[in-house]
Amino acid sequence: MPRMTAAAAAVEILKREGVTQAFGVPGAAINPFYRELKNVGGVAHTLARHVEGASHMAEGYTRAQAGNIGVCIGTSGPAGTDMITGLYSAIADSIPILCITGQAPVSKLHKEDFQAVDIATIAKPVTKAATTVLEAAQVPGVFQQAFHLMRSGRPGPVLIDLPIDVQLTEIEFDPETYEPLPVYKPSATRAQAEKALSFLLEAERPLIVAGGGIINADASDLLVEFAELTNIPVISTLMGWGTIPDDHELAAGMVGVQTAHRYGNATFLESDTVIGIGNRWANRHTGYNLEAYTKGRKFVHVDIEPTQLGKIFAPDYGIASDAKVALELFIEIAKEWKAAGKLPDFSAWAASAQERKATLQRRTHFDNIPMKPQRVYEEMNKAFGPETRYVTTIGLSQIAAAQFLHVYKPRHWINCGQAGPLGWTIPAAIGAATAQPDVPVVALSGDYDFQFMIEELAVAAQHKVPYVHVLVNNAYLGLIRQAQGGLGINFEVNLEFENINTPEIGVYGVDHVKVAEGLGVKAIRVTDPDKLGEALEEAKKLAVEHQVPVVVEAILERITNIAMSKTVDMSDVTEFEDLATEPGHAPTAIKALQV
Repeated sequence: MPRMTAAAAAVEILKREGVTQAFGVPGAAINPFYRELKNVGGVAHTLARHVEGASHMAEGYTRAQAGNIGVCIGTSGPAGTDMITGLYSAIADSIPILCITGQAPVSKLHKEDFQAVDIATIAKPVTKAATTVLEAAQVPGVFQQAFHLMRSGRPGPVLIDLPIDVQLTEIEFDPETYEPLPVYKPSATRAQAEKALSFLLEAERPLIVAGGGIINADASDLLVEFAELTNIPVISTLMGWGTIPDDHELAAGMVGVQTAHRYGNATFLESDTVIGIGNRWANRHTGYNLEAYTKGRKFVHVDIEPTQLGKIFAPDYGIASDAKVALELFIEIAKEWKAAGKLPDFSAWAASAQERKATLQRRTHFDNIPMKPQRVYEEMNKAFGPETRYVTTIGLSQIAAAQFLHVYKPRHWINCGQAGPLGWTIPAAIGAATAQPDVPVVALSGDYDFQFMIEELAVAAQHKVPYVHVLVNNAYLGLIRQAQGGLGINFEVNLEFENINTPEIGVYGVDHVKVAEGLGVKAIRVTDPDKLGEALEEAKKLAVEHQVPVVVEAILERITNIAMSKTVDMSDVTEFEDLATEPGHAPTAIKALQV
């Protein structure tokens, strides 16, 4: 039997589980593992500037391509605690990443050793499993189990904590005969699928709500096939955006209290039957007024996690199943029913959804200086085509993006949906661009998100990871300011100051162009909306030429209220800006405005 260090065995297992890329920061307690990364070879490594950044890079990497599992590595103590936010982000959105940390020697774990912390206990609430390995011989089994857990059922992250002496201990391990454990995924039965679809037989205005579970299952093509077979409009959740192209005749927009379309909400409120697949009825989608969301309609819920069924509200029928398996059965049954003339005709209902899509639109074309944010997304629609992969986290920038941008493919909207940590965007974009260098990546940040982990731009410069980063700057915590309005305050949310080194930018404070250039990337500042389009085109060229990120900073008006519900009720959304009343008001809308 071959003998090797436990750390070498771990690297061999990573390779045999399909890992080819890791992100991390070395340190004393994890250096033996890094030695084996070098000696064993086969796993590329990107050196992050912050360990939290490495965890977000791993998530972006996972989400960019089906089958990927991003790996993040750090030393003991603060490296592990820094990655807790990344683990929280991953488990909240059902994303598998593997976090590997170093640890003090086993004999020192109870002696308050330098940088020794019980990271497994800390990480347990935000992982599917978190283990400090105390016996070197257990390392292969712990890693094998980690990949099994990450891929089985509802996907999610795992943390493995490796004491330094465990890493260095030699064990017997034969990598040539290693095999991954079979993946477990609950599967719908034929009877369950028939019961679910029987709700369509009495429906007049059904909808499909397509969630991120469809993307996780790599089943977007099946979702589109099922919708086309049945002629049922599709509402995408924020995490499921891209399961059906925005310009498809059955794409009915998004629903919710923030990241929603006027026509999406209107169509949903007209529906009488909803089939949710791979979604979790998140509150930004349903709002807190569940009566407004559920009243007058029946619900079928399909989710891979059994305990998700009934968690938010009780569906009329629930199935614990992988989305791909369920959709395959739905298609099989729908074809049979259609051939037998049993399937109702929903064409008039589908046409009415498209009519709302063509009439209920928000305005994007404004010529104001400083710019209104709506104009930024209009220019982005012109500059970036259907192959573009967008990456963003939270804030008014993300909310407006979801209202105005267009997504055409699964995994082309990579958004931190539930956790929403500021600073996530830059490292996640680096991870996504590393995973598929041939897919153009466009990141989107407000000024505060951009500043949180701005140091990671240097990682992209060092490792030649090009992408375009659109930065909308109003020198405000815009979403928090808007939320404070209901409390009658505007407190500790303004970021403006006069920068003594860059007086020409007035009160916009941080000179993002200088900072970005100092970190080794290119940057362009735009103040005139008529110049934004050419700046975006120039950014695309510069990114290719120099193989680094290019930041395009759009200087916005200080205060803009983006459409959302003040009452967290999807039936009560406030429109703060003028609506589109003629085609020139929304020239890049997914469907030409009908008046």
